[in-house]
Amino acid sequence: MNVRRLIPTTALAGAVALGLVSLSACAGTSDAADGGNGGKLDVVASFYPMQYLAEQIGGGHVAVETLTKPGVEPHDLELKPKQIGALGEADVILYLKGIQPAVDEAIAQAGVRNTVDAATLTKLEAHGTSTGHDHGEEGHAEEHAGEEGHAGEEGHEGHDHGSEAGADPHVWLDPVKYAEVAKGVGSAFEKADPDHAADYKKNTDALVKKLGDLDTEFETGLKNTATRTFITTHSAFGYLAERYHLDQEGISGLDPESEPSPARMKELQEVAAKDKVSTIFFETLASDKTAKTLAGDTGLKTDVLDPLEGITDKSRGGDYIEVMRSNLTALKKALGAK
Repeated sequence: MNVRRLIPTTALAGAVALGLVSLSACAGTSDAADGGNGGKLDVVASFYPMQYLAEQIGGGHVAVETLTKPGVEPHDLELKPKQIGALGEADVILYLKGIQPAVDEAIAQAGVRNTVDAATLTKLEAHGTSTGHDHGEEGHAEEHAGEEGHAGEEGHEGHDHGSEAGADPHVWLDPVKYAEVAKGVGSAFEKADPDHAADYKKNTDALVKKLGDLDTEFETGLKNTATRTFITTHSAFGYLAERYHLDQEGISGLDPESEPSPARMKELQEVAAKDKVSTIFFETLASDKTAKTLAGDTGLKTDVLDPLEGITDKSRGGDYIEVMRSNLTALKKALGAK
């Protein structure tokens, strides 16, 4: 993540202290049976992909609060004392370490027993500005090379280390990995609220099936295309590219606001010509200036490829499944799917 985005540690620590001081007597003690929210499980989700899992799996048994409101770029989130206080009162906290440094630090200090880091529920890989089937083997090799180190470790600490070392956290854009995360969240809900475990299991199974169907749609829809390369402002689609044997060329890296060098822009012009790229993709929550500049220089079209970090009025669809299907439609058009 770009360093300029981080909240100063001293300021955050002070906010955490203010937010938690009045909650120290009850933090980690509330549960669904206490009836603090109509008997529902109080879940705090860090941003939309975690909120969607909580709502789909929890159904009517959970009350979900999201730290990142619609339209806010998740990486830029600054927590208010009230939000930090909500962390201390939660029955379950659901987040993805490595996306939001301010959230990571506040959660670490909240001390809630049922804290679920989605990054520990699937395997993370390192992705750069160029990602795809030609680049994926290296990532898989690194992943397998690290498996011996994971053996015997408690709490999946190796995944945390991987996240801090620059692993790509955008696992929700791969329906298969997202389904793995969903299974882990379902198990966490069952543990936190055993009275409704059967319902959580049923809802998890239903969501995993929907994600399996979505995976099939992507696999079928992108099987035969005129080109396998797509260019996007934000290198968020590394897992998706690997899953469906595509090549992602990112204008910037994992940070959607980092500026590309002139050499990178020249390189992308050459890639666009060589690989017959037709479209430069940008996203809804970040500036489209660089994408339009590159498109203008190369005579290409622009379109939206949504990294689904938040749902807004500009989103092409009302929920995760709908937006992912819109992404599939955009990719099929840009890649010349047959």
